[in-house]
Amino acid sequence: MGHPIRAAALRRRAAAACAALLLVGLASGTGARAAPAPTPTATPAPSPSQAALDPRIAEIMGKPEYRHAQWGLLQTGPADGSVLHSLFPGQFFIPGSTAKLFSVSGTWRTLGTDHRFVTPVYAVGQRTGATLTGDLDLVAQGDLTLGGRTRPDGTVAYTDLDHTYANDFPGATLTPENPLAGIDRLARQVRASGITRVDGDVVVDSRLFAPDPVLDPTPTPLIVNDNLIDLLSTPGDRAGADARLDWRPKVAPYAVTSTVKTVAAGKPTNITVTTTDGGTRIRLSGTIAADAEPLLRTAPVTDPAAFGRSALIEALARAGVRVTADPAGPNPAGRLPRDYDGRPRVAAYTSPPYEQYAKLILKVSHNLGANLGICLMAVSAGSTQCENGFPVLADFLDRAGVDRKQVELMDGRGGNPNDRATPRALVQMLAYWQRTPDARLFREALPVLGVDGLLAENCRSCPARGKVFAKTGAAVGGDTLNDRFAVGGITIAGYLDKGGGRFDPFYAGVTGAATPTADLGEILSVSNDLALIAAYLQESP
Repeated sequence: MGHPIRAAALRRRAAAACAALLLVGLASGTGARAAPAPTPTATPAPSPSQAALDPRIAEIMGKPEYRHAQWGLLQTGPADGSVLHSLFPGQFFIPGSTAKLFSVSGTWRTLGTDHRFVTPVYAVGQRTGATLTGDLDLVAQGDLTLGGRTRPDGTVAYTDLDHTYANDFPGATLTPENPLAGIDRLARQVRASGITRVDGDVVVDSRLFAPDPVLDPTPTPLIVNDNLIDLLSTPGDRAGADARLDWRPKVAPYAVTSTVKTVAAGKPTNITVTTTDGGTRIRLSGTIAADAEPLLRTAPVTDPAAFGRSALIEALARAGVRVTADPAGPNPAGRLPRDYDGRPRVAAYTSPPYEQYAKLILKVSHNLGANLGICLMAVSAGSTQCENGFPVLADFLDRAGVDRKQVELMDGRGGNPNDRATPRALVQMLAYWQRTPDARLFREALPVLGVDGLLAENCRSCPARGKVFAKTGAAVGGDTLNDRFAVGGITIAGYLDKGGGRFDPFYAGVTGAATPTADLGEILSVSNDLALIAAYLQESP
């Protein structure tokens, strides 16, 4: 008989492991590894390019967990594309989040490096002095952060382990910026326009594109705080005390309660989040150890348009503008006009340039932002259907010299089971950027080994630290039959700083690996092996 409890736990850990691998690996140096296992019989005879590999890379590939796995590897010279190392460059691998290299590149080049999202508010009705008899309409433009991460210098803030992964992996942290900053700015501009009273409603116009549930997470035209409520629990002063709770953004009608208790130092921390009333009533329960760091969890905003409407009504009140409508009500989209010709624009929020958003998406593996790019490419072609962004992406890949028959995508983030890409296609994508004026911007938007983003904790003391710029990816599931993890694919692709201004495009990936047990740390070690391979490629002459 099987073990249903163990199987369920394995499936839960598999989901968390996939998120973890997208973000972090075990910190490591470049010391000697365990003795290599015998070369698997399935491994092909070495080619000249394989034979030249750093022996430390061959040692990793020969480890027991890769006995039945397939490795892919490609490193090319930056000037002429000459092949320096190659293993199965034309074979499909599961890309995981390295697929974001395609979707972010397509969005970046479609919108433009300096593209800024301008989100307007229009007065729809009759203005008499300081009173608007009618509505204020916020017209959503697909701005990923709407000021919620923007620093005073105009750059976009991120942490190495983003809050969007808080429910999957411990250690996620928040940026200090106010998630309602853009909403507040709009409200102040409305007040500055002379309006102090709205006898009517506030309406969010979300007609830019239709949400597509095939894209998971599903982008929406209005996004505030990544469509999440942040829930931060901190231990109380002693065992038995209530944990302290802070949450943001505080917007009607959302309400949060907590019954989390502090337990003795060293005891388990286990916090559960449940929601009711359409997600507007959030409850935390469980325990947090007295010596634990503050623990972040999130709950979804289930109706982003209604949430944005409430947030703007409350922000208007703070700015000195009274709205007669109930802030906790639904978003009355039926009141929207056909268009805004002749309507006065009373406020507008202008975003940082898109290259800053691309950096956010690539550094932290921001899934919502990557999927949003597909919808924005559709909008650029005059469509409200996100799926129509794929032909735009296809045209871009053709122009970029990427053989798109070597790419299969159903989303922008690399999370669909059908997503596939060859090492050659990913290296072609990377090589394209080196021929553009934005080569440095794109390279520096990638995580940097041992420094920031997804690779911050890898190889912090090895010679390659700071010299590998790369996107990582993972697709991991549970092997309930054998009580272990199955690795569909773990990948890394980017640039190797070889000195003298030379940056070699590279890819490394493995599919079909398996861990010895269901210990999460063993999956992280696979991720770390990929980071080490990148480091050894950089260090090799």
